[in-house]
Amino acid sequence: MVSAFSNAKKQIDSVAPILITDFPDRKRFRKAIELLKKPQKVLSTSLSLRMDNGRVRNFSAFRSQHNDARGPFKGGIRFHPQVSEDEVKALSVWMSIKTAVVGIPYGGAKGGVVVNPKELPVKEIEKLSKVYAEFLTPYIGPWKDVPAPDINTGAREMAWMLEAYEKKVGYHAPATFTGKPIELGGSLGREEATGQGGAYVLAQYLKTKKLKNGKTTMAIQGFGNVGYWFAKLASKGGYKVIAVSDSSGGVYDSKGLNIDKLVELKEKYGSFVNFPRIKNYELITNNELLGLKVDVLVPAALENAINKKNVKNIKAKVILEMANGPVTPEAEEVLLKRGVDILPDVLCNAGGVTVSYFEWVQNLHGYRWTKEKVNSELKVIMNEAFNSIYKTVKAKKISYRKAAYVLAVKRIVDAMILRGRV
Repeated sequence: MVSAFSNAKKQIDSVAPILITDFPDRKRFRKAIELLKKPQKVLSTSLSLRMDNGRVRNFSAFRSQHNDARGPFKGGIRFHPQVSEDEVKALSVWMSIKTAVVGIPYGGAKGGVVVNPKELPVKEIEKLSKVYAEFLTPYIGPWKDVPAPDINTGAREMAWMLEAYEKKVGYHAPATFTGKPIELGGSLGREEATGQGGAYVLAQYLKTKKLKNGKTTMAIQGFGNVGYWFAKLASKGGYKVIAVSDSSGGVYDSKGLNIDKLVELKEKYGSFVNFPRIKNYELITNNELLGLKVDVLVPAALENAINKKNVKNIKAKVILEMANGPVTPEAEEVLLKRGVDILPDVLCNAGGVTVSYFEWVQNLHGYRWTKEKVNSELKVIMNEAFNSIYKTVKAKKISYRKAAYVLAVKRIVDAMILRGRV
């Protein structure tokens, strides 16, 4: 199996030849690139937990702190059976890139526990969350490392972790974790932040193509938090969403779908595949959705959704990556040769971490922003990030992904040089 961390290192190496001419001291630049290819610190332990039945179980746990030249480490915590040291190291690199792409003052980190939380009662998930937070306590804090939710964790787990951390340190420090419940200092607008950020990116991209949103058709794979909010906001913005899917399959209507109606039906029937026959709505498979002739294809579910097996079926003019890593490098190569623009995940789904940054700022100030302020500040940051990437695409004649990496790596290397780390 290909190592995710090896891929992350290759991505850094791939932009080094483009960047090296920007640095007069090439020796320092090369040293910085080598340092960027390894985390500053990797924490690992075995968490012992007395279960409800009296037995003691051990859980492997990790936290990779990649680089903090631009600010405190930042990144989620996942509870999943497939968590590994290799995975958290790769994800921590990508968080450093993502925070640098949108220009927020953070580095990158990622943590995880090897566990299937679906097999544990709520009380045991709470115990595990608190034990993990106690293990992390000496290494995290508002100005050190700021964790957040990720796969199988949410506001509930952040509340438990914050409680365990504050008990250990002996004072309130809400800015240590983001993605918290509103009552404990969470930010308004966090729920839809990732989808909203992607919608802002799409609007900026279409401006460069002089395309009218009313005539732009799109298909969205994935109807979880990100896919749902993106579909809702895109539809509200006047785009024609003609297909959406969940893991079971999808729904298609060439005239455009009513997203609010779909939500009601999904709540009633559980998944799209169980829907009754509805006039004009056609049930389709995920593969059929990916092959639709649309202007914009939005993979918002799984990584590697578009790969060398199905890339020949893709007919979209542009791919907007709302999931992490939904297009494999092999598929990307084929699509770029065909002139398809791929707007990368490190830009498109950075709305989530950007609103996490706003939550941190609000906690440090002890002052809550309105939802309107959150969204207007998010728009400024996402638009600036897209425009900087677009200029780099045009100036260097490279893909959007490469341009995002060029910008991000340059910002991190500049910070390392200014600090005298190289």
